[in-house]
Amino acid sequence: MTTQIDSVATLSSVSRIFKGKTGTVHALDNVSFDLKAGKTLALVGESGSGKTTAARVLLGLDQPTSGSIDVLGRNLGSLKYEELRLLRREIQVVQQDPFSQLNRRHSVERIISSPLIAFNIGDKQSRRNQVIELLKAVGLEEEHLNRRPHELSGGQCQRVAIARALAVDPKIVVLDEAVSALDVSVRAQVLNLLRDIQASRGLTYLFITHDLGVAHYMADEIAVMFRGRIVERGNRDDVFKESRHHYTVGLLSSVPLATPPTEKRVDKVVQSLPSPEVDDACNYRSRCAVGLGREDCKSLPIQITQGSSTHSWLCHSPVVRS
Repeated sequence: MTTQIDSVATLSSVSRIFKGKTGTVHALDNVSFDLKAGKTLALVGESGSGKTTAARVLLGLDQPTSGSIDVLGRNLGSLKYEELRLLRREIQVVQQDPFSQLNRRHSVERIISSPLIAFNIGDKQSRRNQVIELLKAVGLEEEHLNRRPHELSGGQCQRVAIARALAVDPKIVVLDEAVSALDVSVRAQVLNLLRDIQASRGLTYLFITHDLGVAHYMADEIAVMFRGRIVERGNRDDVFKESRHHYTVGLLSSVPLATPPTEKRVDKVVQSLPSPEVDDACNYRSRCAVGLGREDCKSLPIQITQGSSTHSWLCHSPVVRS
């Protein structure tokens, strides 16, 4: 699979297998997606679905067992250490916990300027001026320069983390549950800030979340993950209004939206959480009210169904839409 012209990053058939004393875990199982320039792709799913592992291989922090990752036209697997280090200037990350990702001993100025120092950008005065500009861009003031993380609120710490990610003017920002630890009112402020920054800087976001309400607000495209696989992918309206995979429907049934994703009721999925049978072709079968009664879901390998140019799913017996 080649990188599209409007894509800035592509994962192609990526798998990541972890082997341990208790067995083998397929953290990623033949995962493919691309990030389109200036757009937001949301990876959604429950804990353990493989979202963060996908982010780690994209960032070059973990090596895939198989498959390839291209970022800005460069294959990560072919890059030497120094080439990979320089590429990381183009792809930055904001993590979940607003406090643990910041060094408590450092001032805000030192935290935000650290990427500039690492990449030898500017001198001391120019870096300070740039830090002040970044603080204002994320809604903070020059008076915050000398504060330590413990002197800031959670929302302010996350704004500092965002400013640090923007310091080297990246093209891609990975947001790994970046608002899930924040209070609801603060979360809304940070989400609005992220949208404004994206619009003004033309950034591409990989937005990782378990909250479909947040994904609905932020994303242009959504990929739903379950146990290492992308089970459904499409633009926002495809997933919220025309969802076809039973897992997606189950997730949406728990999301409070002003406008329900569909007027037609669908069967509830099984809500218990058993482990998948090792011989099941579909790793969702043990939870699925439909799949439990179908032999093909147990034994027949599943192929991706392309419903339209923007919408696909991984299911033998998808939800029927009128």
